Amino acid sequence: MVAVWLEMDMPTTLTLKNIPDVVYARLKTSAEAHRRSMNSEAIVCLEAVLLPARVAPTERLARARALRDALPQGKFLARDIDDLKREGRP
Repeated sequence: MVAVWLEMDMPTTLTLKNIPDVVYARLKTSAEAHRRSMNSEAIVCLEAVLLPARVAPTERLARARALRDALPQGKFLARDIDDLKREGRP
């Protein structure tokens, strides 16, 4: 028989070292602005980056259609598409 506590998701502790001062300051400012502890704010930031929100297929399709509708009407030539992809790249 397995102990019940072994079957539960247990939170894990993480210690961060050598955090750059500017990152620490921004995290602290953000935590204060959201009325959260530094720990809670760090978790929210990590979740936002590492656990992307799931988007329903219908919502993704609606966004794609909205983007397509925002484009100028007409045909795009392959070279025009290639030029647009390279725009702003070194």
